[in-house]
Amino acid sequence: MIGTGKIGGTLGRRLHEAGYNVVFGARDATAAAAKLQNVDAPVLSLADAVRGAGVVFLTVPAAAAVSAAVGLVLAPGTILVDCTNPLKWDGGPVWAPPPEGSVTAALTAALPGVRVVKAFNHFGAEIHADPQVGGEKADAFVAGADDEARATVMALAEALGFHAQDGGPLRNAALLENLTILWLHLAQSGTGRHFAFKAVGR
Repeated sequence: MIGTGKIGGTLGRRLHEAGYNVVFGARDATAAAAKLQNVDAPVLSLADAVRGAGVVFLTVPAAAAVSAAVGLVLAPGTILVDCTNPLKWDGGPVWAPPPEGSVTAALTAALPGVRVVKAFNHFGAEIHADPQVGGEKADAFVAGADDEARATVMALAEALGFHAQDGGPLRNAALLENLTILWLHLAQSGTGRHFAFKAVGR
């Protein structure tokens, strides 16, 4: 888990509670560990945290995502879960993607051999902490170029209590980033933060 803020800390805690071997990575491991006193998982340097990892979660600010991920020197085949959202504020949240079209696409271009998926980005830490909304499981959409990587991340989402949805190919990562913009707009406009999107059938 790269990042120890609200999203990274909550995701890491819940994955650890679900029985997964979680290691946090931070530039200042001592300071990060102090923030994660309620999480019984090690906090190591960035290089040590990702060594041997099959799945790496990236929960840093979007503007730093590519440089941070490149610096990790991930092994080919590693699944990188992009939890970031490129946005700015101009009377509300505005999508601000990189030239590649999404942060996920930028990461995919910068990390040949690494299997990048967009997931766990389109709701706040409140939903990460408790995915039960209105008596149903919140949907967790997953998008990326690699079918097997999407399936792996969907299984993780299910283990955390979400209803995983295959969000499709890499181009759809941009849609999930825009879904975050809508979530933030609604959260600011009176809906509050304790809601999530749900695709329901007839």
